[in-house]
Amino acid sequence: MSEQTGDIIYRAATAADGGVMWRFVAEAGVLEQNPSYAYILMCQHFGDTCLVAERDGEMVGFVLAYIPPRQEDTIFVWQVGVSKKVRGKGVGMRLLRHLMALPACRNVRYLEASVTPSNKPSQNLFRGFAKRSGTQCRKMPFFPSEFFPEPHESEHLYRVGPIEWPEA
Repeated sequence: MSEQTGDIIYRAATAADGGVMWRFVAEAGVLEQNPSYAYILMCQHFGDTCLVAERDGEMVGFVLAYIPPRQEDTIFVWQVGVSKKVRGKGVGMRLLRHLMALPACRNVRYLEASVTPSNKPSQNLFRGFAKRSGTQCRKMPFFPSEFFPEPHESEHLYRVGPIEWPEA
């Protein structure tokens, strides 16, 4: 799967992209960085629901997502990253639209993500995606801060849907 919108190519992620994503997150400075192994593993195991956005061969965005085993109608977005170089140009929104248009998402009707109270860009992205999809975005408690062994904000679950299977 590879599609181009303007000068940006959206394509399926591969295990080889995992290390690039890890460096991307480290350089972005605003995303929660996970071990490099987690990015590589996500791309390997869930490559049918993980995407990369590239411009001139350089990663300018990505989305890591998977369909939870007991929720076949739901895609869980684990992380979305958009480079400062293309922020405000709709790349995050297009990543979500391309994600929802993947064959693996044919039976998906809901998009979920956990978001901290301080992460306003992600809150805006998921609310905006709901609005553009003509559906609702519900915010619910998910993981309270006391679940985490280290200092960490609570995570709220953002649930967007129901969504019709779109074309990218």
